[in-house]
Amino acid sequence: MSEIATPYIASKPARRKSAEDLRSQIPGWGADLDPADRPSYPREQPGIETGAHWDFPERQPEKWPRERSVEHAFLPPVFGTSTPPAGVSGAIRKHAYKYSEGRAAHWLLLVAADRIDAWEHHLRSFASHRPDNPVTETGVLSELSRSGARSRFGQKRADVNHQWIDPIIVGGPWALAVGALAAAALRTLRKRRMA
Repeated sequence: MSEIATPYIASKPARRKSAEDLRSQIPGWGADLDPADRPSYPREQPGIETGAHWDFPERQPEKWPRERSVEHAFLPPVFGTSTPPAGVSGAIRKHAYKYSEGRAAHWLLLVAADRIDAWEHHLRSFASHRPDNPVTETGVLSELSRSGARSRFGQKRADVNHQWIDPIIVGGPWALAVGALAAAALRTLRKRRMA
């Protein structure tokens, strides 16, 4: 019975293959070992004059407590400030950064925050003079007028596999919202009739 070399046991690991063995077995192995063949080599040399007037860039001021990964000690020198976290989605985003980037909870919370943020903006648009119009903004009408349905058949398109669920994902939440509003309106009318 042969022993399997593994770094997790005390036995001596198997000898690594030499560069010549690897070069003979794998075509192109070690093609970038010669610095003259590497396009990035001149930048790797120490002491090259780059023209930069700093070793570490000047830090952007932090105007509010920013969400930052637990893997990093500090924020990068420059970061975005166009959309600060706000509302329920902002609270979820801040909570997501309590988890490591290697955990699914971190990313699932960020995805959920994006979906909630989209709905916060949809609801906010109804209070404006130009509310969202899901019929024109989702491109449903172009499916009928621009031969959208015909372009899906007889083609080798990747989106054909999931096209059946697209109307449910895009239109489903809107249909549920309209249904909830209709149910609330009917309940209100019934209460008025009873009174």
